Amino acid sequence: MTPDFATQRTIMVESQVRVADVTDYAILDAMRAVARETLLPADKAYLAYADVEVAYAPGRWLLKPRDVAKLLQAIRPRASERALAIAAPYAAAVMEAMGLVVTRRDDDLTAPEKDYDVVLCEGAVCEVPGAWREALAQPGGRLGVVVRRGPVGRAQLYVPADGGVGARDLFDCAPPIMAGFGPKRAFAF
Repeated sequence: MTPDFATQRTIMVESQVRVADVTDYAILDAMRAVARETLLPADKAYLAYADVEVAYAPGRWLLKPRDVAKLLQAIRPRASERALAIAAPYAAAVMEAMGLVVTRRDDDLTAPEKDYDVVLCEGAVCEVPGAWREALAQPGGRLGVVVRRGPVGRAQLYVPADGGVGARDLFDCAPPIMAGFGPKRAFAF
């Protein structure tokens, strides 16, 4: 029997996303339209709409639907804005459905260009790379990422301000730390 992904997608939006205070209709409509299962390996497609992070490649995961929706709502993406999606295939597809012009990066996770209105990463990092902050448009750029240094991470919003980039905590979540973005090892006696 073939799974009814369209029904699962609707249930995901109604039971995981809307109940988490995501009220932006553009995000909700885009999430109802994007086939999340197509972003996963065939043997994991059945997990596309579950309330879990799902690995789509070694060391890379799709955020829980609730978490990606809340992160998107915090960064307020709008049609025609330029976005950089870092290890974020689902968020990229949702933003494209919302009318943003999206650059996807999953191989070299540095930010070669500048002046992105939106930068978003679906994986957790221990430290936010400076190149991601530098990729933001001045003024008005927004970066959404999960910073995790222990058992629980914190979704954060970064916004350019005079003399640097300010950060604001959004909500707790615990996605896995992306490969290559774990704690730096230091020499100790």
